[in-house]
Amino acid sequence: MRKVILLLCLCHAASAVIHSLKYFYTASTGVPNFPEFVIVGLVDEVQIDNCDSNTRRAEPKQDWMNKVTEKDPQYWERQTGICMGSQQIFKVSIDNLKQRFNQTGDVHIYQWMYGCEWDDETDEVKGYDQYGYDGEDFISLDLKTETWVAPKQQAVITKHKWDNDKAWIAGIKHYFTQECPEWVKKYVNYGRSVLLRTELPSVSLLQKTPSSPVSCHATGFYPDRATLFWRKDGEELHEDVDLGEILPNHDGTFQMNVDLKLSSDEDRTKYDCVFQLSGVTDDLVTKLAKVRSNGEKEKPTDMTGPIIAAVVVLALVLIAVIGVVIYKKKNAKRPPSPVNNAEVLEELNPGS
Repeated sequence: MRKVILLLCLCHAASAVIHSLKYFYTASTGVPNFPEFVIVGLVDEVQIDNCDSNTRRAEPKQDWMNKVTEKDPQYWERQTGICMGSQQIFKVSIDNLKQRFNQTGDVHIYQWMYGCEWDDETDEVKGYDQYGYDGEDFISLDLKTETWVAPKQQAVITKHKWDNDKAWIAGIKHYFTQECPEWVKKYVNYGRSVLLRTELPSVSLLQKTPSSPVSCHATGFYPDRATLFWRKDGEELHEDVDLGEILPNHDGTFQMNVDLKLSSDEDRTKYDCVFQLSGVTDDLVTKLAKVRSNGEKEKPTDMTGPIIAAVVVLALVLIAVIGVVIYKKKNAKRPPSPVNNAEVLEELNPGS
């Protein structure tokens, strides 16, 4: 039994540390009081830069991003050039897409998201490159088959042309397997004091009524690579357990909860809630005997945090995707970006 418990613990503790770099390009028409074009860059889900058609320049969103100019003085100038060049391409592309879909005015949104994920333990890399139009997938790259996937009939003509450009696809694949991971490593190193920090949460056990599920709530932890689960007699429970999503707090940390259904005659001394954080050896264990009833005043479930966090997340999503589903995509050099390839303009032209 001890061996089984040890294996279970190791499974939780051995979670991979995955770092990511993502760029979101969003072009829109007919959206009042919003830039026609926006680019947002994220490292480990933290915004690192921004450029839009109003400011007309790329700007850092984290102080540590200014370190990129120490070895690359033209970095921000080059990023601004990419932004302004992409704006013109996307403006033409969205007009072409409107023709292809036989549309006229009103609100239309054309999106592109590309980037990669790098596992710093296995060195495994995954890339993504996908385009979306008006809230639906338009075309995406399957790196394994090195072919484009067109879920929309209007994208088939683009798929055939792009599939035939083997040199371009080879360049994209090289970017994802070689260049993008190197940029991830650079950015993570620049922001290591923020991105690689660990913060343990405060954990509270709460129960509204004697017949309600017991909720184990952990808040204030970082990073979001964490696990929260219930145990009975040292063994993890999988039944009568409801695990919630990891949600961001307004201060950049995270929170999560896991509920446990218990009968009133259960021996609660056998239960405990376990929190595990990537990069931290020791588990944070909370005995069920410490549960608080609804009548006791407790602060940890203050819903202000989740509400503010939701607003912050919504604002970031609006910057990148104007409230429409964020599309994951798989291509592009950053810097430079494959969107500057003339083929993008040609392939989105209905007459091609």
